[in-house]
Amino acid sequence: MSMLVAMGALAVAVGGAVAMSGADAGRPTAPPVAIDAAFEEKPTVPKAATRGKVRAAPTPAASAAVPAPSTKAARPARSSPRPRRPRPVAGLSQTQMNNAAVIVQVAQERSLPRRAMLVAMMTGMQESSLRNLANPSVPASLDRPNEGSGSNFDSLGVFQQRPSQGWGTVSELMNPRYAADAFYARLLKVSDWESRSLGAAAQAVQRSAVPGAYAEHEKRAAQIVDALL
Repeated sequence: MSMLVAMGALAVAVGGAVAMSGADAGRPTAPPVAIDAAFEEKPTVPKAATRGKVRAAPTPAASAAVPAPSTKAARPARSSPRPRRPRPVAGLSQTQMNNAAVIVQVAQERSLPRRAMLVAMMTGMQESSLRNLANPSVPASLDRPNEGSGSNFDSLGVFQQRPSQGWGTVSELMNPRYAADAFYARLLKVSDWESRSLGAAAQAVQRSAVPGAYAEHEKRAAQIVDALL
């Protein structure tokens, strides 16, 4: 009995619903009811691909690239200043002082002591007054740079060395540096040159007709040498 009553109630409800839908067919459809946000399905967060792993270093940006070397030409290095000419002393001219400086420099290059410099300086002062002399008797010497001329046999240069005596060629003897080196080479062949007086050591090399003349220049020679050391 109760079952029949329930089925009847259901039929009435269905019929009423159908009737209402038919009656409201011309009315606009009501907007759908929004679903509660709490029941919206949230997107699943993907697992980080690098979680728990070593991350690769990021690729550097183009602006961080090493800059290309400059194409500007490098400035040339400044050349070392030329050494100043030695200041003349003891009444010498600049030319004479320049020749004196060469005599000292060659001795230094040979690691010779001050005493050898004094012997050579006294010799140059006596023989040519420290001038690079040509000689008309040797015409080729006149074509070489010179500071005057002498007339003693075929003697040439600061030390008045003779080509005919095996001192060197004309062009060599007209070079003050070569002439000084040739003088020291002969001086070192004198076994006791260091124990002799300065004048006697000079005479042993030069064999001058005036052997005592070299000693007259000792004081000025010392002043010149000391100014150049």
